[in-house]
Amino acid sequence: LRCGMRTTKCQLLVTSLCVMLLGLSIATLSTVTHYGLHFTLLSNISLESNSYRVIHHAAFYFGICLSMTLVLAALLSSAATVRESQLLTAMGFFCFALAFCGLVPAACWRYTHSTEVEDSMMDVYDLVYEEVRRNASSFRRHELTAIHEAFLCCGKHSPFGDTANVETKTCPSSQAHSAGQDCLQGIRDFLKKHMDFVSTLLGVAIGFMVYGMILTSFLWFSIHFSSNLDRKGKYILR
Repeated sequence: LRCGMRTTKCQLLVTSLCVMLLGLSIATLSTVTHYGLHFTLLSNISLESNSYRVIHHAAFYFGICLSMTLVLAALLSSAATVRESQLLTAMGFFCFALAFCGLVPAACWRYTHSTEVEDSMMDVYDLVYEEVRRNASSFRRHELTAIHEAFLCCGKHSPFGDTANVETKTCPSSQAHSAGQDCLQGIRDFLKKHMDFVSTLLGVAIGFMVYGMILTSFLWFSIHFSSNLDRKGKYILR
C-alpha cells in the first residue's frame, strides 16, 4: 500500500504541474482571443445584430473561470500530495471534476456548433461591407479598412457587383494591386487555425482531468486505508 501510495503521489505531482501549465495556457489563450486585434475589430463594431460580440465575451469569461479552476486543482492536489491530507485530496478531486464538467460541454459545443463563430464573424463583415458599398462616405469605411489591414485581405465576391470602388478605397495598397485574398476566405482560414488549437487544448485538458480524478480518488483511499492500518492493534486504556 505504501509503495502504491508513493507511486501515486509522484504521478499526481507531475499531473498537477501539467494541469498548472494547462491553466496558464488557457488563460493566455483567452486573453489573446479577447484583446487580439483580429477579434476586437469585429467585436467592437456597433451593429444591432452583432451576435459575435456575445460569443466573444462569453468565451473570455469561460476561459478565465476554467483556467482558475485548473490552477486551483493543481495547487490543491500538490498540497494534498505533500501533506497526505484527505480533505485536500477530496477538494482537489472536486476541482478536477468541476473542470471536467466545464470542458466536456465546451468540447461538445465546439463540434456541434463548429460554424457558429465563423458565421457570426463573416456576418459582421458582410454587414459592414454592404453598408460601405451603399454609402461610400459612411463611417463604416474606416472599420472596413481596419479589417482589411488586419486580415491582409481585400473585399469579397459580391453578387451585387460594383465592388471595385469599395476595394480601391478600403483595401491596403499591396492587396488591392495584387488582387488580394477574399476577406470571407481570409476570416475562415484564420479562424480555422485558431479553433484547431482550441480543440487540441480542450482534448488534452479533458484527458488530464480524467487522469487527475483517478489519481486523487486513489490517493484518498490510500491515505484512508493506510491510516487505518497504522492504528490497527493499538489500544488506549481508559
